[in-house]
Amino acid sequence: MSQAIAPSESRPMVGVFWMLLAGLSFVIMTAIVKHVGSGLPAAEAAFLRFLAGLIFFLPMARSLIRVRLSPLSWRLLALRGVVHTLGVICWFYAMARIPVAEVTAMNYLNPVYVTIGAALFMGEKISVRRITAIGVALLGVLVILRPGFREVSTGHLAMLVTAMMMAASYLCAGMASREAGAGTVVAILSVSVTIGLAPFAAWVWVTPTWGQLGWLFLVAGFATAGHYFMTHAFRAAPMAVIQPVTFLQLVWATLLGWLVFGEKVDGWVVLGGALTMGSVSYITWREARLKRRPVTPPANATKP
Repeated sequence: MSQAIAPSESRPMVGVFWMLLAGLSFVIMTAIVKHVGSGLPAAEAAFLRFLAGLIFFLPMARSLIRVRLSPLSWRLLALRGVVHTLGVICWFYAMARIPVAEVTAMNYLNPVYVTIGAALFMGEKISVRRITAIGVALLGVLVILRPGFREVSTGHLAMLVTAMMMAASYLCAGMASREAGAGTVVAILSVSVTIGLAPFAAWVWVTPTWGQLGWLFLVAGFATAGHYFMTHAFRAAPMAVIQPVTFLQLVWATLLGWLVFGEKVDGWVVLGGALTMGSVSYITWREARLKRRPVTPPANATKP
């Protein structure tokens, strides 16, 4: 969970710039996974990507060994490793089977599931406006899938599972980050997911080529860079400012799918993605407004 930024410290254009870089990194990462395609089983491709990504966390190895967390935080991080592992497998599976634009559009469901999960498991209240926004987001997904008017493939179902698993991962991270630092949370995730993917990868193992290994190392690099840029964006500007920028990922993904992979530009996918992203942006903006409301401090708040 990102910390609130004081208006005097906010740098909107800087935040937008970092978020643009993050979006480009994630779209390029998606394109590379699409390029590797069905040449490797989804579980193996995911395992090799996370294994390669561990290289970026080697400088933190000593501090990770010495980290001290409560049993609750360890359970949360372990649960996060499990759900994230399942989400990653489903994401790699979907990438090889449905267009890049559809994967990107359905990824916008993550914040919606986070909002629902926060209400169910963390006791957060959901206003009528937020419920309406969630309804619009789900309508956007129906526009993308159009059940009854087109075939809903296993790739689409995998993306629905991916969004739920990633939302659960985010909620676990949010609760665990109250005690552990952001770097520790991310590093533990990388280690736990690599371990979690190992048996799945061994079960379907196909010897990869050096070219495939090189591509998956690039996936790890762009994923790490994307999270790095996104962290800088969150530090520079409120989420209400930078969240709408992520809609450009759908535009770039649609163009990429058309120009590189010969995928047809589907107006329904763009419309559905716009509805979902619009609702996410509203939820984010609404949260930012509520956090800025003045709160009367308790009687002893001003005492030394």
